[in-house]
Amino acid sequence: MKIGFIGDIVGRPGRKIIKQYLENIKKEYEIDVIIANAENASHGFGLTIKNCQELLNCGIDIITGGNHSFDKKKDMITLLETSNVLRPDNYPKTVPGSGIKVLNIKNEKLAVINLMGQFSMPTVENPFNWAIKLIQELKEQNIKNIFIDFHGEATSEKRIIFMMLKGLVSGICGTHTHVSTDDLQVIEGTAYLTDIGLTGCRDNVIGMDSKIPIEKATTGLGGHFSIPNSCKSILQMMVIDMEDGKAVDCYKLKKYCDKPDIIKTEAIFD
Repeated sequence: MKIGFIGDIVGRPGRKIIKQYLENIKKEYEIDVIIANAENASHGFGLTIKNCQELLNCGIDIITGGNHSFDKKKDMITLLETSNVLRPDNYPKTVPGSGIKVLNIKNEKLAVINLMGQFSMPTVENPFNWAIKLIQELKEQNIKNIFIDFHGEATSEKRIIFMMLKGLVSGICGTHTHVSTDDLQVIEGTAYLTDIGLTGCRDNVIGMDSKIPIEKATTGLGGHFSIPNSCKSILQMMVIDMEDGKAVDCYKLKKYCDKPDIIKTEAIFD
């Protein structure tokens, strides 16, 4: 089973580059399932029903979220009830929706889990204890192929969840910072990347027009972050080939809108 994970789709530029290239990438690399974090896909904040359907039509199979999941609250509640859309599972129990989905792929089961860290985030249950409970429940159901989108601000939290769960899950990838890291590795059959980085505008500040972030940094005065009308964009994807719950191959793909070739980076097996 081969899965692809795309992180932090930001606004129209992110949706556009997915529409342009995802179908061909999926075919070329023979990817069975596409998972994508899309909590920033609608104007940079939240996800609308319309934009969700647009992404699903492009070949994305399941959508994860994070701290911006409920920025478009009405639409999100509907999506959680009707579509393959997750929100962090460790939100308080009173929050609508779920953060876990089990898919049947090529006569095998794949569990996709969405968790959120605690540092600089909304109120959530302890993600580390929560993850242990979820993994135990999945193992009792004989579900071996398990992928986690860990949405967190702190790199240390992402490393902690990796050190805790290596050998127990197939893959863990971090989202939220919109800045990609170069620590793609596989240990004890678990593929790991601290942050996949954004899919969207790459020539500004985390996919947003640079003017307001610069003004806030230099004067302390804020404003509304907006998506540029035109920019240089990038699509970033982590690909994991799983066998019997273990990652047997892992690499990262980067497609730049203005460059002909896809850049492929292999994981280090430690």
